[in-house]
Order: sequence, then C-alpha cells, then structure tokens
Amino acid sequence: MTDVPMLSRSALDRAEELRSDSEALRSGWADALVLRVNHRGQVRLDGSELVLDPAAELGPEPVSGAVFLGRRDGRHLWAIRVAAALTGELGDLRFVGDRLADTSAGLLTTAIAILNWHDSAGFSPVDGAATTPTISGWSRHSTSTGHEEFPRTDPAVICLVHDGADRVLLARNGNWPERRFSVLAGFVEAGESLEACVMREIAEEVGLVVSDVRYLGSQPWPFPRSVMIGFSAVGDPDAPIIFADGEIAEAHWFGRDEVKAALEAGDWSADTDARLLVPGSVSIARGMLEAWAKA
Repeated sequence: MTDVPMLSRSALDRAEELRSDSEALRSGWADALVLRVNHRGQVRLDGSELVLDPAAELGPEPVSGAVFLGRRDGRHLWAIRVAAALTGELGDLRFVGDRLADTSAGLLTTAIAILNWHDSAGFSPVDGAATTPTISGWSRHSTSTGHEEFPRTDPAVICLVHDGADRVLLARNGNWPERRFSVLAGFVEAGESLEACVMREIAEEVGLVVSDVRYLGSQPWPFPRSVMIGFSAVGDPDAPIIFADGEIAEAHWFGRDEVKAALEAGDWSADTDARLLVPGSVSIARGMLEAWAKA
C-alpha cells in the first residue's frame, strides 16, 4: 500500500499510563473534554472537527460509563455513550472518517471501538455475573469472582486477489446492491494463522486456490470491534469461480483500466452506469485497490 489507511492514521496520545491513575484522572477532569456518542455511533461535528464538551458538565469527577481515551494539548479526552438525542450536524465514522484530522480520526475510531465493546460486555463470559468497568473504562470486573476482561478486538483478513498481471478479482456480497464490489474478507478462526485464513476464506467464498500471500497493512474497523488485516494473493483467472458458502452473489475479474476508472468516478454512491463501483476512502479496501491500480 502507498498510503496509510484512513482509520490507521491516528495521532492520538493514548496516555495508557494514566488509565489506572485515579488521582491524575480526577485532577485532570476539571479541564477535560468529552466526546458524546449516541447509540447509532453518531457524534456531533463542526465541519471537519469533532465537537467535544467540557467533561465537568457531567459531574465534578469522572463518571461511570466514561472511557479515558488519552490527551491532546495537555487536556484529558474522554468518551461516553449518551441516550439523549444529539443536536446539530451529526456524523458516522464510516461516512466522515476520511475528512477528519489524524487526531480526531484516532479519537473517534477508539471511542466507537471501546464503547461497542462495553455495550456487549455487561456480563462475564466466565461466571455469568454482571460486570463493572474499571481502569477508566479499559477493563471490566465480574461482580461475583472479580474476573477481569479486557476489550475484545476480532481480527479479520481482507485480501486483494490478482492474477500477477493486470486483473483483480472483486466480489459482491449478497446483501449489497448490484454493481457494488470489493475485495474478499473474512474473520480469523480459532487456532488459525492469518495466512491460512486468507487461503481458507477465498476458497470458501469463490472456490479459488491462491498463492504468494503477502501482508499489505492494517486498519481498525470498529463495527462492532474488528481490525482489518490486509493481504494480497495471486489466483488463476482461468479457474472456475464457485460460491461455496453462499455469502458471495457474484465475482468477476476486472482489468486495471476498469478499476482506475471506478476509482476516478468515486465510490459506491457514484452517479454512473459503469458496471463497477468501489468502496469509499474510509475503507482499507479502497487503499488496497488504489495501490494495485498504480502498480
């Protein structure tokens, strides 16, 4: 890849050493800022900037449910899930991530990822008891045994399959509208290496045996809590395409010129009658396609 993926360009100082320093966090709360995130994952925006509110509006010290994200210009930054409606311009990371500055992109990506984890981690997977957040939101303890759980991140591979020359294989998931294509992806299974996952997923989804699996880069994708690990691999365009697991509706080999034209046209929302539409810039898939198209 030639560029850092959009959601991997974080310049946020995560200040991990402060997460368990309750005194420092209480001291910094008076001057801290908080990012409010609604249950749809939306936040308030002011143009290309996130709207951050004074944390003291929530109370005189860190409140339950708030997660410490780090610091910027010496000020502590927190995030919290809110039930009340947010007003003003709202944005979702998937649609505004590419217009945010590096620090704001890292802040929002981290906030969405960890708040999504908290939403599904209310009970211990070990003893079934209710859990409570600790370490300023970076772990949860069982109220029964004290067992500690940390934020979950699910690894998923995403692979650009090409023929070693000027063709790339792109597929359309059965849930996507026609003409919307992307590279292939899937979750890593227990006991599986990343490279083995690439080969298995491609075989399952389109029936191809690939070789020359190479790492390209990675990007957090907090929907709900994944990290996308990018690879390329070589496949045979003359081999039959078989939709073994039923997830893929169609897949085709596209030429480099056709991919370049699709990239120039925009993304999945482009107003064009071309047979190929590609993902937007917030997705690592687009960065992979852009790098391949320029090669």
